[in-house]
Amino acid sequence: MLTLEHFLTLSAIMFALGVIGVLTRRNAIIVFMSVELMLNSANLAFVAFATKLGDPIGQVFVFFVMAIAAAEAAVGLAIMIAVFRNKKTVNIDEINILKW
Repeated sequence: MLTLEHFLTLSAIMFALGVIGVLTRRNAIIVFMSVELMLNSANLAFVAFATKLGDPIGQVFVFFVMAIAAAEAAVGLAIMIAVFRNKKTVNIDEINILKW
């Protein structure tokens, strides 16, 4: 039987992998995917606690996080497409559009 500790351990591992992806990768698309992984790990923790406590409020938070993640993915992808059209790269080190 899976317990709360199993789900929280999986959530912590997913979050750590997301943080490692954000800190080590230079490709903007992979960084966005790592942020999505961190959001999904938070969703897993919310659902695990909601199930354990018998309170559905954690599952309501998951819907809000999923909506924010969908908006972030849509806006982030649109920005990356615009940057790629101008700079011909999605490497974070080479995208210095805010520098003078």
